Amino acid sequence: MNVYFDNAATTPIRKEVIQVISSVMENCFGNPSSVHAYGRTAKTNLETSRKGIAAALNAAPQEIIFTSGGTESDNMILHSAVKDLGVKTIISSSIEHHAILHAMDALKLLHGIEVLFVNLLDDGSIDLKNLASLLQKDTSKKLVSLMHVNNEIGNILDLTKVGELCHVNNALFHTDAVQGIGHYTFDMDQLPVDFLSAAAHKFHGPKGVGFSFVRKNSGLQPSIHGGSQERGLRAGTESVHNIVGMCKALELAYANLNSEKKQVLDLKKYFIEKISILFPNVVFNGLSGSDNGSTFTLVNVALPISKEKSSLLDFHLDLKGIACSKGSACQSGSSSGSHVLNAVQQSTIKDWPSLRFSFSIFNSKKEVDYLMEVLKDFSA
Repeated sequence: MNVYFDNAATTPIRKEVIQVISSVMENCFGNPSSVHAYGRTAKTNLETSRKGIAAALNAAPQEIIFTSGGTESDNMILHSAVKDLGVKTIISSSIEHHAILHAMDALKLLHGIEVLFVNLLDDGSIDLKNLASLLQKDTSKKLVSLMHVNNEIGNILDLTKVGELCHVNNALFHTDAVQGIGHYTFDMDQLPVDFLSAAAHKFHGPKGVGFSFVRKNSGLQPSIHGGSQERGLRAGTESVHNIVGMCKALELAYANLNSEKKQVLDLKKYFIEKISILFPNVVFNGLSGSDNGSTFTLVNVALPISKEKSSLLDFHLDLKGIACSKGSACQSGSSSGSHVLNAVQQSTIKDWPSLRFSFSIFNSKKEVDYLMEVLKDFSA
């Protein structure tokens, strides 16, 4: 039996999305910057998708900038905020995605900016009192960059509270919403968020395409130079078939949000029930064992398994056809372990193996039952 429990890394593409991508590739291959009929048709598809994505987020179409995914979106916003908007201080957290952490490292070297890390509470949540203190530290131009849903432990950030705190202190606010878009609703007309990053492959769309939300009149300047595509902010011929596919995936995600959220949340609860019976001392990393504080799409567990057995765990799961993640997929091959778990775990369980299981509508309770049968060999 093959089981895919690594949806936080990437999701399977919906059949309807594959169909629309294939249709565009076959019938709409023109360059959207061309003025002839082929180009105009491609341009129509491009702008219709932009309007569709904007409508799903209650944003203006001109605020949606297409990119290659979350990493490019994060880098585009952080680099431009420093170079073009005069940001001298970036406030973030130690458990952000490496697209943010490494971008900040580069900006320190290139531009000498100050990077401040907000304190974390014991459960991995952001300490809002400390954030307020950092925002008031001095009068430098600041950008706060904090992710909406943590990709490893699933903790959810209150975007409204953080955004209001930023704006009261005249700071800009960017959120990496890669794990949240398509799973939670966003009203960008009401949310006090200046910039947002998203990636299609996290909500059953294609890889290699995403978007940035850039609020009107932000002052951001081009990150990739060349043509005038994407309102001049991101040169290069747009991947029309992927963009149309992303729009279709987002449309389906929000059209079915309530029923699909219930289905996946029920599966998460079932998993928590079964793993707690199999491993009575299991620890849920961060807030991932919570219904409310963490996303409904994942659970990250530290299992009380001996070092001898835990060395075989990953290999055994893979041998049995079960795909999951040891921490974040972006670091699954790293010997240094997960920077997120290193920051939030208590020292008493740091030697326990931690696994992230992330779910989608394509998973079932039967698959959870099979996983538990496989894990029985490690519970004794």
